[in-house]
Amino acid sequence: MAFNIDKFAETSARVKWSDLDMDEFLTNPLSEDSLRCLRYMCDVEYHTVCYMRDMLVTPSHQDQDVSTFMTMWNREEYWHGEALAEVLGMHGIVVDYDEIKAKRMKLGWSESLKPLKQSLLSNMVGVDFIATHMAWGAANEWSAVAAYRRMASLEKHPVLAVLLQRIAHQESRHVAFYATQARRRLEASRKAQRLTRFALRKFWAPVGSGVMDDREVGHVMRHLFGGEGGAHEIDRLDANIARLPGMAGLQIFRRATAPAREAHVRDTVPA
Repeated sequence: MAFNIDKFAETSARVKWSDLDMDEFLTNPLSEDSLRCLRYMCDVEYHTVCYMRDMLVTPSHQDQDVSTFMTMWNREEYWHGEALAEVLGMHGIVVDYDEIKAKRMKLGWSESLKPLKQSLLSNMVGVDFIATHMAWGAANEWSAVAAYRRMASLEKHPVLAVLLQRIAHQESRHVAFYATQARRRLEASRKAQRLTRFALRKFWAPVGSGVMDDREVGHVMRHLFGGEGGAHEIDRLDANIARLPGMAGLQIFRRATAPAREAHVRDTVPA
């Protein structure tokens, strides 16, 4: 089924939380492990503008549908960050945008030069880069949907569950665009398939890797995807990627989360 980009743009809206009883968090607070995950998710959502920046120097921004989608996607992800910051605020955790900016600044020249490297490499590849971008985006958004739904399931908090399901619903629309675009572009080009398979196999990592502290990445992967339930989600995510043209057999999620999930097993096995 074709993705209707005009309808997506017309219906793009801020995720709603004003109707939720946020005071519920005062009497029924979240666990420390979940708050740590939510802080990570919040920071990642606020970092979306950086991913948008990197895409503006690639062939992707020249495609009208992709450009329209990225504009709306950037807004919606920012609003997700706002919603999560509200939850954190109810627990006395203040999300300071300057602090988030400082995390990027600590990356130094590697962060400053990223748009230049992205521009040079992507424009050398040409239009087939868009297929890789779309498949990469699909992987990120599939994992985001799984993470939000997994968090809702683990916490079983009456207010958090509703909010995270609303966020996951919007992320699912992002998945639909990325996956539809990736499938169409990969079907049309064997070169794009080879490039995308190589990029995903060699370089894909959970969203936030490279920006967030490795310990925080590990905690989120361990908390959300550890155990039998988490392993099932990982298999489902890899199956989604494997169904894209030319991606059969890839297990990027299993590979990327293996260290954290193995640590979860060690932590839960009695000494």
